[in-house]
Amino acid sequence: MKKSLLLFLLVFGFQLLFAQEMQARFSVLANRVSTQVDKKTFQTLQTALTNFINNRKWTTDNYQQQEKIKCNFLLSIDQDLGQNIFKATLTVQAARPVYNSTYESPIINFQDADVIFKYIEFQPVEFNENRVQGSDPLSGNLTAIVAYYINIILGMDYDSFAPKGGDAYFQKAQYIVNNAPESSQITGWKAFDGLRNRFKLIEGLVDIRYNLVHDAVYSYYRNGLDQFYDNESKGRTGLLKAISYLNTINTENPGAMVIQFFFQGKSNELVKAFSKGEQNVKVQAREILTRLDLSNSNAYKELK
Repeated sequence: MKKSLLLFLLVFGFQLLFAQEMQARFSVLANRVSTQVDKKTFQTLQTALTNFINNRKWTTDNYQQQEKIKCNFLLSIDQDLGQNIFKATLTVQAARPVYNSTYESPIINFQDADVIFKYIEFQPVEFNENRVQGSDPLSGNLTAIVAYYINIILGMDYDSFAPKGGDAYFQKAQYIVNNAPESSQITGWKAFDGLRNRFKLIEGLVDIRYNLVHDAVYSYYRNGLDQFYDNESKGRTGLLKAISYLNTINTENPGAMVIQFFFQGKSNELVKAFSKGEQNVKVQAREILTRLDLSNSNAYKELK
């Protein structure tokens, strides 16, 4: 009995030591799909994708349970294209805890409307980093997209704790883009696939022209939000420096997708952070934010 218990504790401890990085909730909505398609298929897919993310080791680092990155994926099936092929929109959200608080800051809040995939119930949900396309492009496209966003999440998270700490994961995401599944029905991986796509997002995270975005992420979280517990003024200075970096990028590369990507989900957080600041800081913040985050410009007008 003691030997069995000891063995259990050793195995359990080993699993904790090498615990996976993600604490993800994956949801699949199929309300728009015709009644001819068995809805259990999507429940099976939901379970398979949840396990795919949470049970896979995405880095070589060891994570403890409380260090796991919390994230949400919502796959909304928009259309049944026939022959088990579906068109969907994927919403990706991830949060990063702020030092000495219970608050979690949105590090990613993004929607991808170019998801085309093939799925037959109980087919294996697999991803091979060395063969991104898999044996069938349409079947491999969904897991390639999910793996791409997992690496974006990891890159942003690592960037927020160390200067350019996420480089390795952005490189992995770029590798997925360069080797993405190809089919006449698949979109989102090429530069010409619309104004906002996976190619342009990773371009903004690896191209030297946008290098300051990594300084912005680090300054925003480590020198900004993480400082509020000890020194709010210092924290606001970090936030102001972060958006100033982004302003420089925008001056040199107007309309860069990576800037829109950075600001999604952050407007309320920024308004609250700067609202108690000194007048000159609020004025600078309002001027930059209304220029860079146009969709939320009305919210920033509160910074008077």
